[in-house]
Amino acid sequence: MQLGVIGLGRMGGNIARRLMKAGHSCVVFDQNPAAVTDLASAGAVGAANLGDLVAKLDAPRAVWVMLPAGEITESTIAALAAVLSPGDTIIDGGNTFYKDDIRRAASLREKSLHYIDVGTSGGVWGLDRGYCMMIGGDKETVDRLDPIFDTLAPGIGDIPRTPGRETFDSRAERGYIHAGPAGSGHFVKMVHNGIEYGLMQAYAEGFDILQNKDSTELPENERFTFNLADIAEVWRRGSVVSSWLLDLSAMALAENPSLSNFTGSVADSGEGRWTVNAAVEEAVSAEVLTAALFARFRSRQQHTFGERMLSAMRFKFGGHIEQHGN
Repeated sequence: MQLGVIGLGRMGGNIARRLMKAGHSCVVFDQNPAAVTDLASAGAVGAANLGDLVAKLDAPRAVWVMLPAGEITESTIAALAAVLSPGDTIIDGGNTFYKDDIRRAASLREKSLHYIDVGTSGGVWGLDRGYCMMIGGDKETVDRLDPIFDTLAPGIGDIPRTPGRETFDSRAERGYIHAGPAGSGHFVKMVHNGIEYGLMQAYAEGFDILQNKDSTELPENERFTFNLADIAEVWRRGSVVSSWLLDLSAMALAENPSLSNFTGSVADSGEGRWTVNAAVEEAVSAEVLTAALFARFRSRQQHTFGERMLSAMRFKFGGHIEQHGN
């Protein structure tokens, strides 16, 4: 299939590369001309602006917007809608707030444009590992674009199949789902990221306790000096707490056991706050996720080894660079 891709950063560029590697064609645009040139050298068709991108796509067009949530995504989708034709589709693959998706879908429907929200997980590793996707939008449009989603997804791979799923939708086993109507994809991804905060915080606190077991505050015969890289590695091998986040932690500790290349100032990109707000709206208790979010706020004032662990994990899975200040 043919797809337009707007935003060629850490994930957008690799989405285009993964699609082209499987034989799909991509027309690409970014405010940075060098990023467009780079993708064009890999086989994409470069576009000079949004109008040029639309002109180079065959109807009915599908355009994937992969930009940071907020005003830049809002303005880009509005400008794109102005040059598309009835029957075309806009896909937002960023971390947009789900209520914005609901509003946009209704507005674009008045112009006979389709809107699909795709919560996309995979970070900087997606080119090789594939992307886990949670998709919202009307069934007909999602089904029509299935070859795109199927290519981007990880596939079944070597993960053991879950017993009893023989009659379920096979797409979930391949790494993507149609979650429901507009907004539902980003809602599922929002909660996914909220859970991610909690998981990361649990690992960070655990390693912080291990790191501080040699504290002079403890009786001398109760002090231990642990090799944290070895502990992370052994937990990867058959432990009930094994996960990809632990894999990345082990990698970071092997590279620098003190994590001195991180300060421990941990940013939050919005989804954790939105998840906590959703819990409040639904009157659902979410103590762990809320505490994990608040721990990130505190990390910008004083830093612990556990917070350097959080920074290391964020850098490893998403290429997130530490941001200093509030």
